[in-house]
Formats: sequence, C-alpha cells, structure tokens
Amino acid sequence: MRHTATTTALALSLTTAATMTGLLPVTATKASASTADGLDRFRHQPLKWSACKDPKLADSGTQCATVKVPLDYSDPHGRTLDVAISRIKAADPAKRRGILQTNPGGPGGRGLGTPAILRAQMTPEVAAAYDVIGMDTRGLGESSPLDCGLTRATWLRSVGTDRAGFDESWRMAKSDADACWKKYPDILPHISTRNIARDVDLVRSVLGEQKTSFLGQSYGTILGATYAQMFPRRVDRLVLDSAPDPAAYWIGMQQVMGPANERALDDFAAWAAGRHKQYGLGATPAAVRATVEHLIRRAEAKPIAIAGFRLDDHMLPLVLFAFGTDEAGNEEYAGVLRQLIDAADGKPVEATDSLRAWLTFALRPQDTGANVDLAATMAIACGDVATPRDPGWYRKAIERARPAQPVFGPMVNGPVPCAFWKEKPREELTRISNDVPSLQLQATGDTRTPYDGGLAMHRRMRGSRLVTVPVRTHGLYDSAHSPCAKKAVNDYLLDGRRPDKDATCPR
Repeated sequence: MRHTATTTALALSLTTAATMTGLLPVTATKASASTADGLDRFRHQPLKWSACKDPKLADSGTQCATVKVPLDYSDPHGRTLDVAISRIKAADPAKRRGILQTNPGGPGGRGLGTPAILRAQMTPEVAAAYDVIGMDTRGLGESSPLDCGLTRATWLRSVGTDRAGFDESWRMAKSDADACWKKYPDILPHISTRNIARDVDLVRSVLGEQKTSFLGQSYGTILGATYAQMFPRRVDRLVLDSAPDPAAYWIGMQQVMGPANERALDDFAAWAAGRHKQYGLGATPAAVRATVEHLIRRAEAKPIAIAGFRLDDHMLPLVLFAFGTDEAGNEEYAGVLRQLIDAADGKPVEATDSLRAWLTFALRPQDTGANVDLAATMAIACGDVATPRDPGWYRKAIERARPAQPVFGPMVNGPVPCAFWKEKPREELTRISNDVPSLQLQATGDTRTPYDGGLAMHRRMRGSRLVTVPVRTHGLYDSAHSPCAKKAVNDYLLDGRRPDKDATCPR
C-alpha cells in the first residue's frame, strides 16, 4: 500500500500458532533447529554483495545480493526461489547494533530501494547503528517475479453505475486469476505473507544475526506483526508505520478505504473551495465535490482523452484515489483535476509527469513493469485468505456503499480475482495477538490504512506504543509532516526509548 499503486489495501498477513517458525518453535535450541527443519543448506549459503542493477540504487551506495529460499518450507529439499535483498551498511562499524529489515508496503511494493529512502530519515547516530536491509518479496521485482500478463489492476476498477460495468469487472477478475494459475500453478500456492515472514527470518540467519529489527510501512506492518507472531524471540526493535486492522484482511481492508477516501475528498474540497479563483473547481466544498462527481459522469458518457490515454468512469476514481492521499499534495491534486476537466472540454492539455505516470499504471502497466507488481499483489492477497465467490455478495456490497460513497464505493467493493482463485490458502490466517514491544505511527486522516484500523492493530500488539499524527497522509516516517513522529522512531531505534504512554504529535 505504499510507493506503488498496488499499495491499495491489500495487505495482510496471517499466522496461526504464535511461536511457530514454520516447523519448529522458536524456543528450540540452535542445534535442534539446524538439524530438524532442514534449512541448513540455506542458512550457510554465501552471499555475493555487489552494486545493484538499478543505477540509481548503485549511486546511492546500495548493494544487492540474492538469497536462495525454499519454495515450500515444508519441503526444504525441493524447489527453490531467488529472493533479492539490498543493503546500506552501518555508517560506523564500531557503533553497529545489528540489522534493520524493511518492507515498504503493498503487498507488491518493491523493497530494494527502501534502505536508501529510510536512511535519509535517520539521524547520523541511527545510521551508524544499523545495516538497513531491503527485499523484493518472493514473486516480485528481482525475486523470481511473476508475470501473468496483467494489463490492469482489476480490484481497483470501479464497476461504474450499471450492471454491464459490474459484469465486465467480474469477467476481468476471472480472466486475471485464470491467467496466473495457467502460468504458475506450482508457485502460487506458496506466495503468502507467512512464507514471506519465513524468508525474512532466513535472511536474518544468512546474515549471521541472532535478532533483527524491522520497520514496516502499510502492508509492511502486517508483515512485521506476522513476523513478531511467528518469531517473537528474534525481534529486536519493531516499528509499524501506518497499520491496518489485521482482522479485516483483506477484502475488508479494501472496503474501509471507501469511507476514508470520501472523507479525504471532502477535506480536499474544503481546501479547494478557498482557492476557486485559482483552480475554478467550485466556490464551496459542496460545489467542488459536485465538480468531481460530474467529471466522472462525463467520463462515463465520453472517456477523457489525455496524454495518449482514454480515461473512463471505471478508472478515473483510481486517479482520484491516488492524488488524494496526502494533504501536502492538494495543489497537485487540484492541478490534475483542472487538467482533466480541460481535457474533457476538448482543450489541449500537456499532462504533468505525475499524472502521466498514474495513467500509465492504471491503463498500461505493462509499459513500466508494474504488471509484475500487480501480479505479486494479487498472489499474496489471494494466497493469504479466501474471499467470497458469489457475485451477489459484491453487488450487495456496492449498493450498500454507493449512497454514502458515490466516488469510491463502486471501486473498493467490486469483484476481485481472489473470488476465482483455484486453491484455498495452504495455511489459515494467523491471529495477531502478542506482547512484543513495538512503536506504531498512525495518521488520523490516512486514506489507505484508516485510523480505526490502526487502533485495532495497536490493541492486538499489546506491547506497542502508539504515536498519533493529526494529518491526512499515508506513511509518516519518511514524510515531512511530523518531525515529532520521525524523532520518536529515531530515538527508539537508537536506544530503545519509546514514549511512556501513547502520544499525539502537534499538527
């Protein structure tokens, strides 16, 4: 749910037995673990660190390596996958504490670049203490990627206003699921958050560390909480930035984004109304909202031609979803709406780079490789938990949502490929419930992981301290909104200090 559009609310994770490492309790001795679970050949593999393939990553000082992991942890002598990891080493080896593993969200968010992003937020003291480790999770990016030939994010397509739109979304969801299963029938059953958590722990072991710290954002908080549930004694320091409710996984997490994004639209409308002379979107909040809803109806009647794309009412809500995430981007959001309105009016428009990027993601993801990210999103979500298979369930959910969520309800309640998944998840969803100490950050106006869901995670992670920030954004540590939240994370990573009790940062 972060850094890429697949950061949609798919997130989540699961685990059954609170202390199972896949095959052994973490209370097992080192000797018994190394002989009983069959993973020695993975734990002792040599790593070859080198400059990352991506020139930008290489220029940042990030190194990359490949780790072999079992496709199926219950059959460690069987087929393997390649998992790509990255590293920025501790700035001062003499002050090094250990490793900080990371996940940027999604599921389906590529993680090799995360160490450079997070390193920029660290104080020199924190940067000196950790090797920051990134990972493209299994099936994604450089990690044995899945390419199902997807040309859209089916689960982010609004069904629109009529039955024909719903039926088309239903057919598309089935087509996407069938395409993946036809190509990867032996791999898909093993793409799951639990197996990703096992990969995280195997990387820890390969790196020679007894414990690991972890910083997860969005879906990464589900992965972090799952890791803490499965490997509680391996956790050093744990940061959960922008968490959803793990019990709502995953279709419920997507659905709660509807009300959150409608509130964000109203918040933006109040801002834009005060700037009507500049953007011409409406002189009152109600007028701005009416402008947006009217634009969607116009796109239904005649798709908007812009930047070589044709944007209809099924995909326009996704663009609004993307640009309404952060209140710091209100000016950009207003500019995008102005461009879309002008294009609908037939005026010549030169789309901004950001709008062009999102149109490419929504309408032509294969041009950028985002189709692989979409496949990973789908595989993890569908591999984690089963979802309803009755089309009537989705139609009823849409119609219940539509009156109060006219823009986003038909998008986040529509048919999903998991309704056509060929196999049920191999493992049951794990109930997150533990006392592992952690620090949690949550924004009150979050449109991806709404605040109420963050509170639910906080209750389940009973050892957590919550830092609340009254702002509309998603992802706090690497944002400019709250130096207070950033300081809380850096203090915790440096010396383990957390607030004595839950705290709220000033706006």
